[in-house]
Amino acid sequence: MKTIILFSLALVILAANAARAPAPVLDIHGKYLHTKAKYIANLLVGRSDGALYALNFGKKSCSLGVGVIYNEEEGYPLIFTPVNPKKGVIHLSTDVNIKFSASNDCNESSVWRVKYDKGMKQNVVMVGGVEGNPGPKTLENWFKIEKTKDGYKLVFCPSVCSYCKVTCKDVGIVKDKDGWLHLALSNEPLSVTFYRTY
Repeated sequence: MKTIILFSLALVILAANAARAPAPVLDIHGKYLHTKAKYIANLLVGRSDGALYALNFGKKSCSLGVGVIYNEEEGYPLIFTPVNPKKGVIHLSTDVNIKFSASNDCNESSVWRVKYDKGMKQNVVMVGGVEGNPGPKTLENWFKIEKTKDGYKLVFCPSVCSYCKVTCKDVGIVKDKDGWLHLALSNEPLSVTFYRTY
């Protein structure tokens, strides 16, 4: 009898933990997003022909930000890596590094990070981040994927440092004074879907 009670209690605990686990992120075919696989982000806000690229912004050469170009085919593929890289599936509301799978001409890391831009007077998404090593020194390199009505949004709200103060914000599109479209922290989230590229 004692064994049955202990077994039942173990099942209840396992079920409770499973219920609390965040849902996996799905691609447009309903398949899980996998660690290290390559995905194209399809923009669902405004024009649907926008694509994400690493673009040179500002007056300095090799100041690479994540930007949107319209009338392009599909943009650079993205790779998502969770805090625990051994986890094979990307889940909602969990910290991930995002990086372009393509290298850039500046020989800079393709990992996304959030950086304050003095010219735009706001936090923008740049490349040049650090992959892995979760903690206060890499806070700017962690994003989350959250569900929207029609797809997903990217959010800067890292939880890799329990004592760090972070202002959580959605990632959206912001135009600079020269007309370039940046990914930046915004009150209007960019909604996307993902499809796997091989």
